[in-house]
Amino acid sequence: MLSPNSSKARFISFIALFTALAMMFSYIEALFPINVGVPGAKLGIANLAIIFVLYSFGAKPAIAVNVLRIAMNGLLFSGIFGMLFSLAGGLLSIFTMIALKRTGLFSIIGVSIAGGVVHNVGQLLTAALLISNVRIFLYFPFLLFFGLISGTIIGVISLLVLRRLQFMIPQEEPSV
Repeated sequence: MLSPNSSKARFISFIALFTALAMMFSYIEALFPINVGVPGAKLGIANLAIIFVLYSFGAKPAIAVNVLRIAMNGLLFSGIFGMLFSLAGGLLSIFTMIALKRTGLFSIIGVSIAGGVVHNVGQLLTAALLISNVRIFLYFPFLLFFGLISGTIIGVISLLVLRRLQFMIPQEEPSV
């Protein structure tokens, strides 16, 4: 496991690499949207990079990669409102995933599921504040379901990738 105390240049290079990877995943997802009938529902493939960094490098680098990805994608592609929604969901999601990972009670899949669901909650809260209407929460059951599905998919892929690359993942994962 790399740490900030190992070669700083190498560490910063890895963070930059994963930020770029997360940005590419976000861009690819924007190019090929999945229409499930719920506005804003996405698979969240950028979370592959975020979870990889969280489990390989730790919380602070994962926060940095997440915030950098959101800020740069906002400036390049989605604009200020897209950045605001992504930041609300992304920050709530990453802090939830960090907290759940630290408990040791959840597998990487459980952490990913929680991240997907909480990301949607953050975006719904932002939308409710911006439009001053709580009716937006009528979307919550649909986004909850989609967050569960996408969080599971991203969690399983993350687990497989991390195990394949032999990073520090316990062999026996606690149940979700």
